[in-house]
Amino acid sequence: MLSSPDVMACSRTCSCILGLSLGTTALFAAGANLVLLFPNWDVTYLLRGLIGRHAMLGSGLWGGGLMVLTAAILISLMGWRYGCFSKSGPCRSMLTSLLSSSLAFLGALICFITSGVALKDGPFCMFDVSSFNQTQAWKYGYPFQDLHNRNYLYDHSLWNSVCLEPSKAVIWHVAFFSILLCISLLQILLVVIHFINSFLGLFCSLCEK
Repeated sequence: MLSSPDVMACSRTCSCILGLSLGTTALFAAGANLVLLFPNWDVTYLLRGLIGRHAMLGSGLWGGGLMVLTAAILISLMGWRYGCFSKSGPCRSMLTSLLSSSLAFLGALICFITSGVALKDGPFCMFDVSSFNQTQAWKYGYPFQDLHNRNYLYDHSLWNSVCLEPSKAVIWHVAFFSILLCISLLQILLVVIHFINSFLGLFCSLCEK
């Protein structure tokens, strides 16, 4: 059976791994959100202001990215018992752990919700308005919000027939927002594991005393 010092060492090692994992996911989230700003790797859409509101919100940059990365650094420092955390008591360490977990959870949750809403609303693209109101015109907007009787996520026949520009706008939108959704879900799971690990470390620290 493991003693308290062994469990504490295991807890610190787990914090190091969790911090590194969260930091990695934060970089991937930021990268995925950046790619969404350049459909088909074309910068002209961003310069012309033709990027959807979900991508422009940048929840993958500052939510699942910066907020989670900041928390990941704090978690890693606690795991290595580095600097100001090396002599901190269990209660102070637990407070820092709670703050870092809350920061990461909030950032990941914002990214998760934004990505889910983005997938529900569909991509921002140029489409033929005549398909909806018999008027020959083209405009930028969210055409899939008006398709109440059809879900574009399941009806792949709509992917290349509704959006005229950018080309493959639906595939680009679905692919990278799905990536953001999965990354943020993974981040939430890692935060929950870190929260449990922190309580275990606090319990063993108190028992050792």
